[in-house]
Amino acid sequence: MTSRSPRDTPLRLVPRRPLTAARRTAATRRPRPPRPPEGTPPLPDLARFARAELAAAARLARWAGTGPGTAGPTGILPDDVLARAAADLDLTPGQIRTAWDRARLSGLIELHGGTARPGWRLRAWDTDDTAVLRGWVALFDAWSLAHPFLPSPPGGRPGPDPALVAEVIEAAPQLLSFLHLSNGPVPIDTLLDLLRQRVAELRTERHEPPADGAGDPLPTLLDWTLEAVGRVGALQPRDPARPDEVALTALGSWAVWVKLEQICVAAQGPAGHIEQSAATMLRACARLSPGPARAEYRAWLAARPVAPAVAELLETARGDDALLRGLAFEALRVVGEPAEPAVRAVVDEPGLRPYAVLWLAELDGDDPDTATRLLTREEATWLWVDTAAAVADHGEDHLLVSHLETAVQGSVPGLLQEVRDVGHPRTVQVLVALAAAHPDPVLAKAMRKAAFQVHTGES
Repeated sequence: MTSRSPRDTPLRLVPRRPLTAARRTAATRRPRPPRPPEGTPPLPDLARFARAELAAAARLARWAGTGPGTAGPTGILPDDVLARAAADLDLTPGQIRTAWDRARLSGLIELHGGTARPGWRLRAWDTDDTAVLRGWVALFDAWSLAHPFLPSPPGGRPGPDPALVAEVIEAAPQLLSFLHLSNGPVPIDTLLDLLRQRVAELRTERHEPPADGAGDPLPTLLDWTLEAVGRVGALQPRDPARPDEVALTALGSWAVWVKLEQICVAAQGPAGHIEQSAATMLRACARLSPGPARAEYRAWLAARPVAPAVAELLETARGDDALLRGLAFEALRVVGEPAEPAVRAVVDEPGLRPYAVLWLAELDGDDPDTATRLLTREEATWLWVDTAAAVADHGEDHLLVSHLETAVQGSVPGLLQEVRDVGHPRTVQVLVALAAAHPDPVLAKAMRKAAFQVHTGES
């Protein structure tokens, strides 16, 4: 065995096929980004529309960053803070409540322990049109939260079944897509027929009885949907000459086009992973560069409720594949603040703790390069081994050797000792892969020896 070259070892784990080849293949599938429909205003104009729509929310976010900015544990402004904000910004309390909800939903304000802080989008508000548009799209996605359906007052007639309200919310994307594809005003009666059809389909898919026709609540719920979507800036004000028709604004039409494009891109992926499990989706995204991968994450997330999607990503992160673990937290970065409670809940899980700590630090606005200081030496070493396992399973020799240089330890002997002590389940495989890939025979021998000692339990 001593005469065997490290590159001839039968324990070699580093694949020969370079990961970058798959990335180049994926990049050539769509050589240019898709173009929005003819007549869509340029992005700077769309961003100007979005800034106007969120002007009060941005003012309130800046005020919260310099003023008291303290909310209750549920994120609701106390009456005294509400009154102070209204006086300082010359707005009514009702306008402050609306602006507060919009600022939170669009990411202009983030809550940490009951204290409001300016979100990263606010810092980029005046200079980054893309950040502005993404903030408005986040509000557009949450139209039913920004303007919720209010039940009947006590003593009044009973309102619609909450399950029916949820089904109308689920059907809304189809209505908006129809408006976009119609490219002009659409009669409300046509949308009502489409809504009835979609609700019936949803109930059939779930093996539920048809909606109770008593009083026919769907017209009321359609009016609420159109009003709420209009109030976030996605529908044009109704023409007094044609009050029975509605049409999307330029901003709303562009947002619907973006979402349809994301769904089409994901559906055209190698595994059609928009409808696949999180693990399948993440494996497909491993072949993409960061930009297209984020688009795939967004499309996959848009197709399912947030809480189950976050839970599935975290469950995937608990698996044996270190690459999927890292990619799962990249996808959770796309989710942002709504994923925070679930990520905090896994901070005490040893296998997820380093990823969760860094994720939460970045959510708080810390620089990714400095956030690693929040990890203990053992946690940093564990993360280094986990990342090495991902590279060993999916990367190239030179990437694995380069990863050796990122270790926090100052020497290879020190690294090997701490790697042996940290107890990562992939330690042996990582050390063998490093030994096979490293060009220095002395270091390679030391790594093989350390791998043998870990394998046999020697100290």
